[in-house]
Amino acid sequence: MEHISKIYGNGIVANEDVNFNLKRGEIHALVGENGAGKTTLMKILFGMEKPSSGTITLEGAPLEMNSSEDAISHGIGMVHQHFMLVNSFTVAQNIALGIEPKKGLFVDSAKVNDFARELGEKYHFDIDPTAVVGTLPVGIKQKVEILKALARGARILILDEPTAVLTPQETDQLFAELNVLKDLGHTIIFISHKLREVKAISNRVTVMRNGRSVGVYDTDELTEEELSAKIVGWEGGGELEKAPCTPGEVLIRAEHLSYYGGAQVPVLDDVSFAVHAGTVLGVAGVQGNGQVELVELLTRARELEQGRVEINGMDISRQKVRALREGGLGYIPEDRLRQGAAAGASIRENLISCSYYRAPVSGPAGLLSNEQIDAFTRQSIADYEIKCGSGASKISMLSGGNMQKVVVARECSGQPSVLIAEQPTRGVDIGAARIIHQKILSLRDSGSAVLLISADLAEVMKLSDAVVVLYDGRIVAYFPDVSAVTEEELGLCMLGLQRHSPERIQEVTK
Repeated sequence: MEHISKIYGNGIVANEDVNFNLKRGEIHALVGENGAGKTTLMKILFGMEKPSSGTITLEGAPLEMNSSEDAISHGIGMVHQHFMLVNSFTVAQNIALGIEPKKGLFVDSAKVNDFARELGEKYHFDIDPTAVVGTLPVGIKQKVEILKALARGARILILDEPTAVLTPQETDQLFAELNVLKDLGHTIIFISHKLREVKAISNRVTVMRNGRSVGVYDTDELTEEELSAKIVGWEGGGELEKAPCTPGEVLIRAEHLSYYGGAQVPVLDDVSFAVHAGTVLGVAGVQGNGQVELVELLTRARELEQGRVEINGMDISRQKVRALREGGLGYIPEDRLRQGAAAGASIRENLISCSYYRAPVSGPAGLLSNEQIDAFTRQSIADYEIKCGSGASKISMLSGGNMQKVVVARECSGQPSVLIAEQPTRGVDIGAARIIHQKILSLRDSGSAVLLISADLAEVMKLSDAVVVLYDGRIVAYFPDVSAVTEEELGLCMLGLQRHSPERIQEVTK
């Protein structure tokens, strides 16, 4: 890809004179902050976007792609961060979808299964072709997505945040499989914010910043710290400073929570825990083990079926969301687009959406104070380093990381006594993640109780004082001192391969 530029109709420059090259049989990492232009560049390579200028050549021949179908026909495949699978179909049906072998007018199911099985064996992917995708863990779904691309002849694979929801053990297995693909001559583009994994798996790395490529490096030549500095453009960072915690009174207490939601078996099964003021309790677990339901029960998005929850000593079962907010609850939701922001509203409107009715935003007569709103907006933009034109810009114009900073600024601005942080830095760059992490620890140090739910084990271990592991809707492990546990131990518990005794788990309720 040579001299690629992409300028949208509203004048936004997503890519500016970018050069990007791949070698056959390499794993090439693509890194950069949110809004650096990585996604746009890959959409151009995969035919989802047309460049404003620049050329693409494949093995010396010029390429002009008008669709993803064109890219697939030239051996380019993309595995998106959010899986695009049909959950009610089997593994084999998903892999062969659209290219199924036929027997007369009908799909030949036996050949579909054989095709998927042979493909898995060829690339050393351990799969069951007849398994229904909706019943599978995320690590297996990841394999199905990759095999789906390989089934269509992909020789170049674009992997967007492929390890975002994997345990350490699943990540190790994925890396082994990617190395098999590399040895067979496939070329892999690995997009990730996890620099340790970039170092572990890639041969070369391209760094993007502000829509431009700022360097291509042999991965072995850079330390994680040097790579981080090149991504953000400054020498800063190092380890996040975390003072010892000083536990206070219990501000979140959950007792014997069970939730069925219409299912025959509980999605949550007798879950109890307590979070003290001045501490962060991390909840680790592979996605789909009850984390979403737990958060929605705590934030009143679902009605309690069994059990009791107290926040700041208040039984939440009959409380409105506003009452919880006024009682000191802050909530950073997992999905910033669906739950965390009003896409059609401005940054300033999103920032005051939970406080528009009270001082200082609202005056004695109930009238909004534009002066106070503007001051709060300017302060939030400065404190959280939100990259935007102005507070009047629509939040939908921001990159994912900057949108997340707006959500965090809103939720943390009132110094909540209780913060529920659900995947607070998913999909954000290292600079944005650091700002968010510092704010969470600042709240904890000022006496707030923080419940952190994250699939990122590095984040859980960096921020938490203690950790519980959710597996199959139950707390299966409790680590009262996060400094005494490894990611590998947590990973084994997340996979259900290790469990703690009921007596030890009971300690998290004290």
